[in-house]
Amino acid sequence: MTPAELLADLRAGGRPPPDAVAAFARGIAGGTVGEAQMAAFAMAVCMGPGLGEAGRVALTEAMRDGGEVLRWQLDGPVLDKHSTGGVGDPVSLLLAPALAACGAYVPMISGRGLGHTGGTLDKLEAIPGLSTAGDVGRLRRITGEVGCAILGASEAIAPADARLYAVRDVTGTVESLDLIVASILSKKLAAGLDALVLDVKCGSGAFARDYDAAHDLAEALVGTARGAGCPAVALITDMSEPLARSLGNALEVMEVMAALTGDDDGSELVEVAAELGGLVMQLGGLVPDADEGAARIEEVIADGRAAEVFGRMVAAQGGAPDFVSRWRDRLPAARVTREVAATHAGAVLSIDGTALGRAVVALGGGRRAAGDRIDPSVGLSDVVRVGEQVAPGDALALVHAGGAEAAEAAVRAVRAAVEVGPGAGAGVPLIRGRVG
Repeated sequence: MTPAELLADLRAGGRPPPDAVAAFARGIAGGTVGEAQMAAFAMAVCMGPGLGEAGRVALTEAMRDGGEVLRWQLDGPVLDKHSTGGVGDPVSLLLAPALAACGAYVPMISGRGLGHTGGTLDKLEAIPGLSTAGDVGRLRRITGEVGCAILGASEAIAPADARLYAVRDVTGTVESLDLIVASILSKKLAAGLDALVLDVKCGSGAFARDYDAAHDLAEALVGTARGAGCPAVALITDMSEPLARSLGNALEVMEVMAALTGDDDGSELVEVAAELGGLVMQLGGLVPDADEGAARIEEVIADGRAAEVFGRMVAAQGGAPDFVSRWRDRLPAARVTREVAATHAGAVLSIDGTALGRAVVALGGGRRAAGDRIDPSVGLSDVVRVGEQVAPGDALALVHAGGAEAAEAAVRAVRAAVEVGPGAGAGVPLIRGRVG
């Protein structure tokens, strides 16, 4: 089937055979499929019945195999985690070194902020001197020496995804289940994983706001990963409020460091990291069951072994060798802080996570367009939790800004995003479901 024939089949509402989908993806990677054909493909997949499970697997495998696929010879399993994105969610920075401290190897290929959600690479780059530049040789070396590395995708990894995503971004076709799944998994599976755990977010701060949409995405990710030969499991976790109490790159790194060094128990972060880590350790054969794996993740965080691995990873990626002991001095601080005071008494009934994420972007902590520079110091901290009781004048959050005008705009945005009223706000469990 030629590209034109495949596009005609999709236009007519059909599902092209998997081998035709794979051939089209190989054409994207090799440059024989042009931008117009990619745009037509993306739009047809969005508007039609989709590719189906077999088509998703074929697209994912072909995109993965269109670049370099890593092969490892290590003394432990190669594991990874992926989150579908939320606000105040730096779990990857906690989980990667914790898994490495438990005997796994974690070559984590991560991304940058997208829309209102934060990006793991942007957070890590808040550490002065640290580089997340993607290079396959660098990924191999640091992972082998330290046990984990967090880098961006190099041009050698899944090149078809980079070409197709650039077209999707300007044609309004980013939010397609089939294309989202293939984009995520083609890069992750190119890292040569023995097992993968997926954190699918659900709630006001996530792309999937309702549970059914999150469950559909989790099922598609797990089914496609398994169809492509990688054992996988997914948790559906709550994002109806920020996971951490901070949003913003350096501020989220501070929360991770407080959890790693014992300055704060980081209970929500540690809980999610332990649940995800336990599942992927079981899949990778490190523990007989997920509960034991979760207990081991909690143990290496509590006793400092995860912090020691994190420090070695930071140094290997260009950061200061003494970062773990000097992190309070090393991370940038904003010039202006403003408290967001409650105007009336009541319970925190709800928090619009997307609105908080957009407030951070407006402060300069995220990108409105590709190429925008990020201020790593800005954001929000000490954000209240749903269910907390507040009195007039109590702090709903603390704004960290580059200037007074930006700070005042953020104060207004936060106050509008946090609903305070009579009664008792009901929190939502962090772990809302499992697939696989």
